[in-house]
Amino acid sequence: MTSVVAARPRERRGLAALNPLAKIAGPAPAMIALVFVRDLSTPLVFLGLAYAALLLGARLTRRGLGILFGVIPVAIVVVAAGFALWVDPARVGGTTELLRVGGVSLTAGAVEVGLATGLRLASIMALAFLGGLTTEGTDLVRSLVQQLRVPYRIGYAALAAIRFVPRFGHELAVIRQAHRVRGARGGVWAAPGYVVPLLAGAIRHAERVALAMDARAFGAHPDRTERHLVPWRRRDTAFVAVFWAVSVAVFVVVRPF
Repeated sequence: MTSVVAARPRERRGLAALNPLAKIAGPAPAMIALVFVRDLSTPLVFLGLAYAALLLGARLTRRGLGILFGVIPVAIVVVAAGFALWVDPARVGGTTELLRVGGVSLTAGAVEVGLATGLRLASIMALAFLGGLTTEGTDLVRSLVQQLRVPYRIGYAALAAIRFVPRFGHELAVIRQAHRVRGARGGVWAAPGYVVPLLAGAIRHAERVALAMDARAFGAHPDRTERHLVPWRRRDTAFVAVFWAVSVAVFVVVRPF
């Protein structure tokens, strides 16, 4: 029998307290349906819902706020402008011409198509950020292993890979400091000099991780003892049910199809 040793959970609130799989399952149907809509109202409604959920239910960092109020609006403008210029003129024939530069004309229909595409992609991104900005990668891997029964050999190998990223950052900082102490030039020209020591440090770290996993008989048994639990609670079920109900209500009211 597999034993479970639960560590004391950290106190979390709002979206961060939900199971990572709930934050995927809740918005997933709306994200799939948004791929097929062509109006402006539906993606605007879901974009507003996603923003409201993130602003009210998550403790956003400066990076998260920058994504919401910087990256996504810029992406809407860029995608809208690009698709407005690339759309087939035959599809928007008969609409009002807004601008003409040489032989290229920009019509109201082309702008509407571009804006609808930009809003659609932005709303899908914002819904994905419900989980992306409020979930740690380690919790996602653990929930996949514990709830979806993903083999722990795959899950914890991915967990080890996720933890390589901050390790690489630390190694790179140490290498840069060592170069500065030796008076080496910084900037772009120093980048090739980071490759070999960074690769050597990565290999050493991978060997230590492999030895540690081997010493703990990783892969020798079909199950492993879980130290950190990521349970599925009633609030997770309620979140998924409410999100699905709201999504259906939006599509019924707006009728994008």
